[in-house]
Amino acid sequence: MFDATTSAPLERTADDAGHASPPRAAHVVDAPADHRALRFLTAGSVDDGKSTLIGRLLVDSQAILADQLDALERRAAGAPIDLSLLTDGLEAEREQGITIDVAYRYFATRRRKFIIADAPGHEQYTRNMVTAAAGSDAAVVLIDITKLDLDAPRPLTLLPQTRRHALLAHLLRVPSIVFAVNKIDAVDDAGAAFEAVRDAVDAFARAAGIAIAAIVPVSALRGDNVTRRLDAPWYRAADGSAGPSLLQVLEALPASQERTHGAFSLPVQYVQRSQGAAPAGAADGRRTFWGRIAHGSVRAGDAVQVFPSGERALVAEVLCAGEPVDVASAGRSAGIVLDRELDVSRGDWLASPAAERGTQRFSATLAWLDTEPAVVGRKYQVRHGNRWVQARIASIDSRLDIHSLAATDAHELGVNEIGRVTIETQQPLPLEPYRDNRVGGALIVVDPTQNRTSGALLVEAA
Repeated sequence: MFDATTSAPLERTADDAGHASPPRAAHVVDAPADHRALRFLTAGSVDDGKSTLIGRLLVDSQAILADQLDALERRAAGAPIDLSLLTDGLEAEREQGITIDVAYRYFATRRRKFIIADAPGHEQYTRNMVTAAAGSDAAVVLIDITKLDLDAPRPLTLLPQTRRHALLAHLLRVPSIVFAVNKIDAVDDAGAAFEAVRDAVDAFARAAGIAIAAIVPVSALRGDNVTRRLDAPWYRAADGSAGPSLLQVLEALPASQERTHGAFSLPVQYVQRSQGAAPAGAADGRRTFWGRIAHGSVRAGDAVQVFPSGERALVAEVLCAGEPVDVASAGRSAGIVLDRELDVSRGDWLASPAAERGTQRFSATLAWLDTEPAVVGRKYQVRHGNRWVQARIASIDSRLDIHSLAATDAHELGVNEIGRVTIETQQPLPLEPYRDNRVGGALIVVDPTQNRTSGALLVEAA
């Protein structure tokens, strides 16, 4: 485990089994200002306090307008303000007191800008959590300490949805995973309770292969250790001062680095012919191929290959926001003008000639999100980049048991289950392992009869 506020290894002790024990203190230093925005999501089981935590962050960082607070106070009618209403914006969410859709909020401190995604905790809305995690730099997994049986034998057992969300964040390669132990003010012996939960999280993460950025006690309702440090004798830094607040941990987390080196690839989203309001610098009659660069960099003079046609050309010009640029790298939306006319359409890919070419059979991790089970042989539509193709599940190789974390035999995958599968597509796709390319290695599975999202595929080997 690493101290998220310093990115330095923490001192650890070994337990009787030879495993590393969780750190008992964290060394806290002020993190230098980082001008890159950190995208993080809150996850965990239902009613663990995710929306309330975000509301507390927004209020304590002064990101809420006065009239918004006034409206909440009037709604409360003298009772404590319900901070979850700052993110639960849908009428159904307010009526049921739950989060359904992913809510995005923005705030900033002197050191960092943040984009928060509040993911729903209910199992039936797990697909929305997957959507939020796919583009996040960090995940804050909340644990409601009052829902755990603190008298049970050690290590404690985390709730299924807590384990599922942590596993999904890990599988989706979210770079930093923070566990926030919420409602710490609601237990009698907070120090002993926090240590028991911390041991449970560490045991679970060790078994699942999850690298923990930090484990932080908080009270979202009261604001304890959210933006201001909790001064408690059982939560101390290595120098004896109070341990880090959740905000301090978040301010020090690294933003994910786009993979700007290696082979260039761009899924074509839009084709524009340069007439009328054409991008600046584009020659008359040429077409500009727009998309978000998935991997690598591109500049004028580079050789590219079109997938699936295999035709090659040189890059004549690179545009960003309608203006010519010397180079564009992964993460940026860019327009590519080629030196000759080629048949390129939405859904095609522009890539370095050295990049791996298409495959029609691959192994992947499948997070199944549909109430109708995934079965071998059934046909689905899958989206890769901006291309839709027909696909079938050739085999279900294993299912992950979220309790034992063991791979078990399975002939189908039910809702919210995770498994390893083999997929066959009707047409070849330019796939890469998800660990190397979060765009080129991800696919969405859609049920063609119901036109609903059924699952998320993460390519393991193509």
